[in-house]
This record gives sequence, structure tokens and C-alpha cells, in this order.
Amino acid sequence: MLELLPGALDAQLRRDSDVTEFEYYVLAMLSEAPGRTLRMTELARQTNATLPRLSHVGSRLEARALVERFPCPEDRRATNARLTATGWAKVEQAAPGHVATVRHHVIDALSDEQIDQLAAIGDAPLARLDPTGSMAATYTRYDAAPGSPTREQPADG
Repeated sequence: MLELLPGALDAQLRRDSDVTEFEYYVLAMLSEAPGRTLRMTELARQTNATLPRLSHVGSRLEARALVERFPCPEDRRATNARLTATGWAKVEQAAPGHVATVRHHVIDALSDEQIDQLAAIGDAPLARLDPTGSMAATYTRYDAAPGSPTREQPADG
């Protein structure tokens, strides 16, 4: 699954929306940020990317008018990335097909009980891979019941 699912997601996004899975991920993280803007360092942290990789992808997205980069007003040494109106339209266009692909390959293949089991199984290595919960915003369960882990409260505390 770790080898095949990313390829299936990437193929669908490239075919239907002309973005890679990682480009979509960058656009999605910006779409959820206040003002659809993040410092590049924070965007790199949220996407678990190196700054050089993110800078390269940012250049590609900027060339397509999906993202704009500009000096951070609070710290001129830092650079911000902001989702443009064209970028927002791309997210809106790409999201339904991406969600349908995830549902088809993962959610619809499992029973409700298996989804709960998969979440519990995934939480075990996640607690070791991200013991501080610093990446919690990127693995929020949107179907979580009230009181279950959220962005502010990672699964391990």
C-alpha cells in the first residue's frame, strides 16, 4: 500500500488536474492557512519537505500563477507563499476527484470496523515517527467523532 497508493493518487491528479500529488498537497496546505498564506519554512514543515524541494515546487507553482511568493512583512529575511485566486480554483477543481480516488482505493474498500482498526494501527507507528505531534495538522481525521484527536490534540496527547 505504501508503494502503490501514492502512485495512484499522483496519476489521478496529473491526469485530471495537471498537478502532482505533492503540488496538490502544497496547494491544500495553503488553502487551509489563515489568509491562504504561510511562511515557506512553515509550509516546508507542514509538508515534511526540505526547503530546497519546496522552493523548486514553489517556482513551478508560481510560474503557473497558482502561488505567489513575497517577503514576509514581519521578517524581511523570510519568504511567504500565498495561494492565488487561480490556485484556489485549482484546489476546488482538483479536490473532488482526489477525494473520490482516496475513497475508491481506501475508504470504500474497508468496512467501518476496518477503518477504525486501520486508524488504530496507523496511530501506533505514528506515535514513534512523530512523538511530539509536530506533524499533527497533516494527519487530522476529518471523520473523527467529537472528543477524538484533532489538530490541536494529536492522538498521543
